[in-house]
Amino acid sequence: YADPRSDLLQGPAWEAARDDLSRALSRSLDPGMELELLRTELGVAYREVEENLTHNTALNLEVREGHTRVNLTPLEAQPEPLTLLHLREQVGRRLPPVDLAALLLEVHTFTGFAGAFTHLTDGKAQVRDLPLSVCAVLLAQACNIGLKAVARAEHPALTLSRLSWVQQNYVRADTMTGANARLVDAQAELPLAQSWGGGEVASADGLRFVVPVRTVSAGWNSKYFGAQRGVTYYNFTSDQFTGFHGIVVPGTLRDSLFILAGLLEQQTRLDPREIMADTHGYSDVVFGLFTLLGYRFSPRLADLADQRFWRLEKDADYGALNDLSRHVVNERRIAEHWEDMLRLAGSLKLGKVKATAVMRTLQRGGSLSGLGRAVAELGRVEKTLYLLAYVQDEAYRRRILVQLNRGEGRHAVARAVFHGRKGELRQRYREGMEDQLGALGLVVNAIVLWNTRYMGVALSDLQRSGTVVNDEDVARLSPLLHEHVNMLGRYDFTLP
Repeated sequence: YADPRSDLLQGPAWEAARDDLSRALSRSLDPGMELELLRTELGVAYREVEENLTHNTALNLEVREGHTRVNLTPLEAQPEPLTLLHLREQVGRRLPPVDLAALLLEVHTFTGFAGAFTHLTDGKAQVRDLPLSVCAVLLAQACNIGLKAVARAEHPALTLSRLSWVQQNYVRADTMTGANARLVDAQAELPLAQSWGGGEVASADGLRFVVPVRTVSAGWNSKYFGAQRGVTYYNFTSDQFTGFHGIVVPGTLRDSLFILAGLLEQQTRLDPREIMADTHGYSDVVFGLFTLLGYRFSPRLADLADQRFWRLEKDADYGALNDLSRHVVNERRIAEHWEDMLRLAGSLKLGKVKATAVMRTLQRGGSLSGLGRAVAELGRVEKTLYLLAYVQDEAYRRRILVQLNRGEGRHAVARAVFHGRKGELRQRYREGMEDQLGALGLVVNAIVLWNTRYMGVALSDLQRSGTVVNDEDVARLSPLLHEHVNMLGRYDFTLP
């Protein structure tokens, strides 16, 4: 219950690190210089949008209730050429049917991800056929079917007592984080995954689960959980279709509290610099913290017509956009708190404070603190730059939509995997929820990695047979396929 601001760099520690952190953040210690750069950038963006109004057929300025508002035509569905449809069919036909158990064992053979699961006490316990037991436990948790469904009395590594012991001593948050990092890193090295993205872009979205048992770690929301309570698994998807971080949230707390944590606390080799999210992940403070830390925030805002556009120069002439940009940012507040804002960003960068705790403090009780208001003022400038780019650039809007669809596609695969017990989460404690949903994310990553490798083999086979494969079509393929993966029935842990 302590104020996380007390853990920020301060005194001699801040003085010693100030210059290095300002260079690492690419920020000047002089607020006047930073504000001048923002003023210039904002002016250029406004004038570019105003000059292209006649050519931007998707953007309309409407006057409602005496003020100008933006109206943006929705994106049309991107056509799928016949070559893409044919390629998708040919690749899908070449993916061999596989049991989920065998898939996990095969992924372990070329990544060694099960080796990241170490014993709780000394980490050195030598256990025969440990990867087999780990894969069985992960499958039982991810499919939500319980250990009895995968236990085999005739196999020492798959007895119920052995699986229960492995679950209690090996499968936990830190070992799953290490195992997941191996899968994410293996995916990043595949040429096909690199054709989908370089790992610099990611999206964040929540997957909802009903929790029918009594627990303090679930919350109410009739829209998602009906008359019951539930949790949100807020997860982060890279442009290579891998999930690199996940957070269990009681109920449906606002996503903006957790979105920064996914970038700062993830432990893979990926370094996403831009993140997409829906409206729930947005706030002025999020925009401010993202820009201070050198990230780009690109949400898909549902209430675009109601968004405020801000300016730094009160008397600047932006032509047809003058009324739209009537709100003026408080420069003095930014200047007064500039060093504290850098100190906050530096403390987050070095891990001195947790992003979630900082977000809660800056927005405590719905009213921003002095530092929070300063961060929000900076965020308003960054939000306006984003809005101007969003209404101006159709390719930018489509890129956001494509990445968000990748996250939703992962959720569809996760739903198919998590099929047991009506898809309801029945853990009573937060740690159990984190372990089970972490196992779900790990198994979905294994499916994505397995599919990507076999899709690469299929593409090579097509090219050898003389089929013309266009790079543009390859970039639109997706490894989020599961029709060929058997997740139901008897589970046979035999690697063909």
